[in-house]
Amino acid sequence: MSTADGDHALVVEVVSAHNLMPKDGEGSSSPFVEVRFDNQRLRTRVKPKDLNPVWNETLIFSPVDLANLPYMTLDVHVFNERRSVSSRSFLGKVRVPGSDVAKARADEVGVQVFALDKRNLFSHVRGEISLKLCVRGAGEVKGIVGGAGGRGGRKGKPGRQQQPQPNAVLAVPRPQVVTVRQNMQNHLPQGGKPGGQGLVSRKPCVPGEMVPVVVAQAAFGGGVGGGGGGEYALKETRPPLGGVLSKDKMSATYDLVEQMQYLYVKVVKAREVTVLNGCGEVVAEVKLGNYRGIAKMVRNLEWDQVFAFSRDCVQSSMVEVFLKEAGKDEFLGRVWFDLNEVPKRVPPDSPLAPQWHRMEDRKGEKAKAGEVMLAVWFGTQADEAFSEAWHSKAANVTFDSLCWIKSKVYLSPKLWYLRVTVIEAQDVVPADRGTVAARFPELSVKAQVGNQVLRTRIASDIPMRSLSHPYWNEDMMFVVPEPFEDYLIVSVEDRVASNRDEVVGRVLIPVNTVERRMDDKPVVPRWFILDSHFGATNDSKVTTRFGSRMHLQVSLDGGYHVLDEAALYCSDVRPTAKQLWKPHVGLLEMGILGATGLVPVKIKEGTGGSTDAYCVAKYGQKWVRTRTVVDSPSPKWNEQYTWEVFDPCTVITVGVFDNSRVGKNLANNIAAALKDARIGKVRIRLSTLESDRVYTHSYPLLMLHPTGVKKMGELHLAVRFSCANTSNMLHMYTMPLLPKMHYVRPLSIHQLENLRYQAMNVVASRLSRAEPPLGREVVDYMLDHDSHMWSMRRSKANFFRLMNLLSGLVTIARCIELICSWHKPIYSAMFGVTFLWLVYCPELILPIVLLLMALTGLLRYRSRPRHPPHMDTLLSHAETVYPDELDEEFDSFPTTRGAELVKTRYDHLRSVAGRIQTVVSDMATQGERFQALLSWRDPRATFLFIIFCLITSVCLYAIPAKSIVAIWGVNAMRPPRFRSRLPCQALCFFRRLPTKADSLQ
Repeated sequence: MSTADGDHALVVEVVSAHNLMPKDGEGSSSPFVEVRFDNQRLRTRVKPKDLNPVWNETLIFSPVDLANLPYMTLDVHVFNERRSVSSRSFLGKVRVPGSDVAKARADEVGVQVFALDKRNLFSHVRGEISLKLCVRGAGEVKGIVGGAGGRGGRKGKPGRQQQPQPNAVLAVPRPQVVTVRQNMQNHLPQGGKPGGQGLVSRKPCVPGEMVPVVVAQAAFGGGVGGGGGGEYALKETRPPLGGVLSKDKMSATYDLVEQMQYLYVKVVKAREVTVLNGCGEVVAEVKLGNYRGIAKMVRNLEWDQVFAFSRDCVQSSMVEVFLKEAGKDEFLGRVWFDLNEVPKRVPPDSPLAPQWHRMEDRKGEKAKAGEVMLAVWFGTQADEAFSEAWHSKAANVTFDSLCWIKSKVYLSPKLWYLRVTVIEAQDVVPADRGTVAARFPELSVKAQVGNQVLRTRIASDIPMRSLSHPYWNEDMMFVVPEPFEDYLIVSVEDRVASNRDEVVGRVLIPVNTVERRMDDKPVVPRWFILDSHFGATNDSKVTTRFGSRMHLQVSLDGGYHVLDEAALYCSDVRPTAKQLWKPHVGLLEMGILGATGLVPVKIKEGTGGSTDAYCVAKYGQKWVRTRTVVDSPSPKWNEQYTWEVFDPCTVITVGVFDNSRVGKNLANNIAAALKDARIGKVRIRLSTLESDRVYTHSYPLLMLHPTGVKKMGELHLAVRFSCANTSNMLHMYTMPLLPKMHYVRPLSIHQLENLRYQAMNVVASRLSRAEPPLGREVVDYMLDHDSHMWSMRRSKANFFRLMNLLSGLVTIARCIELICSWHKPIYSAMFGVTFLWLVYCPELILPIVLLLMALTGLLRYRSRPRHPPHMDTLLSHAETVYPDELDEEFDSFPTTRGAELVKTRYDHLRSVAGRIQTVVSDMATQGERFQALLSWRDPRATFLFIIFCLITSVCLYAIPAKSIVAIWGVNAMRPPRFRSRLPCQALCFFRRLPTKADSLQ
């Protein structure tokens, strides 16, 4: 059916909204939607106390000119109705270009989900709104006229439409796919919007295409700690911890984990066993129902192997131990035990002593089968044999891979700063003196410790008469671990070409002979003889004169704390020297209970995927690694660890990884080269924990992938921070965060970053030498190895953190502006009286402010956070990041992308940097105008300012200061009818002052 352009209507179906910002002061809102189009305004009903309202209301705008529709916009505003003051507060808005409105039937149009935008830079907005938009003919609209709910009118005139009929609009369920869209350009100065907003189809991400990431199956609604909805929320759990259910000896040290019962079988050795072929290898096999553990093959009949069978896996009433010849099914001997007779051992009891047991052969006779020494007992994970035992749930793990799945405790090495001050050298002259006149020697010093290499500047500014006595006086810092096994190599080099340096002389100093210091006391410099033997090369005749030497000042500085992790997430701030340590102030206990819903990492035929997960926790120098639970999406570790706490303002980091070496019979060098996949990470700041309280929560494991944020599962932890001495703990808050040397002789930010990178390499190298080694990929992930890399997403997050911080000041300014506008005369008059009272009683200002702050803190005590903080996907902009930005964040350094894509990213970066440049320029302009007041750059302006200062100084001397402040305040708060709409004379004068921008090119 053909209709004229004006015989159409725009149909807007307001379906629902999700995760709105609470604005009523009670943690909720009463939202309604107001839609504006072509000078028409319609609204929905109010949904009281609902942050996830569902309206399912249809709003109709008629008539619509199809020719002009692409050039028009549809504005959708969400407000909170504040009934107490008969006003409304802003919750968010969406602007839809008319070109994006589909000209189709309603049953052909899907629900489009839009992220709510801010009204201005400092608005607090979150959430999404679901709409269905379409254009219909006049005949099609008649059937649903009664379904257009809300208030509206033409050209701003309010009106009332009929309430929606029950059968007018079909109920649309809340969508399970959320399109999240956010753009930093909307909030930066002179920013714009790239295109319209709408539902984005699921298509492959093209690098450079600015489309939002689709987050699948997002659970809406606030959770504990925020973080973008229930799926990513922190959940409190109530597991049956050991200290709650039982009062045995184990509960004294293992009260933060669930008790797990195990049947332990320790097979030590055998004797008098007759091998059939006389030279074969013998294996020990322990069988419990359908579970079977096989020890390693030996010739000397000594295994010393412990097998642990979970009590949940017990499907038999007896346990059997067989001795078999390798490669054969028939056993050489057998012994069995009734589980009802097996004793129970409770640590800290001494280990159960193994005993010799006579075995029976295949005929049931015990005369010639020999004896086996073993011990059988029931115990828990508190048993000493637990960490070294073979577990029944790791039946498919070979003995070569068994060491890779055991729980271990690692200690990172103690790190020192090695300071080398290169002062000068003497008698350093090349052998070929004839070249001195033709070429000016370019002498520099290279210092090397292990893989760390630093150079001084080239001493090229010295006079010709002092060529043999170059002078540098430069400091170089290195990171060296204990025990000191490295050498400090200091060499003097001469640059003979642009790409070639020749060694003139070298000094070799063992690090363990260097003087150690714990304060800023000067170290006595020493002269070291340069050894010319190291400088000889095949293509060089460079030698040194007899007596060539170098003046060095070398020391091991133990007064610093060597940073090996990000400064924001430090787990230890003690100095290196143990003599400077203070007693610990508390104890941190953590029970790593388990995980649920882990995403399969490995791909296996027939099963689709599997996960062999283990945890790594790092606090201070102590790293702990749990055992690997094989092929389980919901592993149970139930391992408890303890750390001494020396500063409460520190962070413990717990990471979850997938073991890539499980089930593979690989050589040690090949196994060490495999990389464990990251599953997620959790950080807990100790200062946010209450003393002696057990926190049991399920933390979401969130990972950022090239396709967007992804929940990899949940990690269940039990944490307790015990305070040893409350006074010492409170005293720590008045102490400097870092040791004294960081303030007495501070290091530059550039130095700290380089030294941190060196420290991470040293720690990773030392931990890789353990057995089993802790992989480099694990250490890098736990220490935030790539935290310094550029990321548009992190830049946005930090920018909005700053804007959120400044929003409080803007709110105060707006409140004062509202008071000065006299919209509410009573409040304005009360504020004016209070202002005059404080002006004439200034001694009350500071006490009143402090009293109000104290009362505010006391009132907020009941609403204090009761849960530790965790990763917030909204704050991190992990849900609102574009695929192109993700691709850039996961790109290597230097980049591996094509030239066109790099060009696009560079242009984008230039546009963002241009806006930042404008902001910085504006700030500099205002500061230069202050400088221009007395610079006579504008002689007339400076003359006027000097006259103003003279007159004002006389007035301030003659008139009391209280009266002047009172007159200024009354003038600023005068009613609008006594004001001019033009800027004040002082502001006009200030804006006319010259700046140095005129001198810029």
